[in-house]
Amino acid sequence: MNVTAYRRGRTVRTIAASMLAVAALGLTAACGGSEDGGSDNAGKANSSASASADKTAKGGDAGAKDAKDAKTQAQKAGAGSEEEPIGDCDINKTVFSVQKVKNPINHLLLKATNGAGVDCKLVGYPGLKFGENAQAATPVNEDSQPQSVVMLAPGESAYAGITTSAGDGSGSEGSEVNSLEVFVDGSEDPASVELPGGSVYIDSAAQVTYWQTTAQDALTW
Repeated sequence: MNVTAYRRGRTVRTIAASMLAVAALGLTAACGGSEDGGSDNAGKANSSASASADKTAKGGDAGAKDAKDAKTQAQKAGAGSEEEPIGDCDINKTVFSVQKVKNPINHLLLKATNGAGVDCKLVGYPGLKFGENAQAATPVNEDSQPQSVVMLAPGESAYAGITTSAGDGSGSEGSEVNSLEVFVDGSEDPASVELPGGSVYIDSAAQVTYWQTTAQDALTW
């Protein structure tokens, strides 16, 4: 073989091999770049998702905080409001009745029922005027004062016990009376109440209790 031809053939093979090597390196770089790019994109996606999740979480926290603040403000507003005070029972909307009792003797039971559509209170004790010629209201039994004012819901009743005369006859200035007027706190006008049997004997021992929540309490004094 001609030496020159041999060298020329070797050179061509060398160039071809170099070209194949360069092509292989290009493919490798392209694949590597694609993988790197994929990693970068995945990282960016994860970072974006985390940021979005954080933002959502923060938004949720803010919403919960706003709801809590609104609830607190509402509670403060409710605590600051005051309920309307309960007024005295209207004597014109209160139903009164009097009945005799067997025990204790010489006693009457006064009953007052709230006929209004709202709650009301009966303060102190009823003012009683027996007979047209009475010079003063019947004295109160101070020992019967309850611990609190009697409150009545619509339809509820309060009671007061009335001692008409001394059981042993020791009373003085006794007389038969045929009328009774009842006064309540908060009203200047009385209510006329019919006496059981039309009349009752009253003497100097007559007394009335404070308003009580039960008939039993009213008659224990």
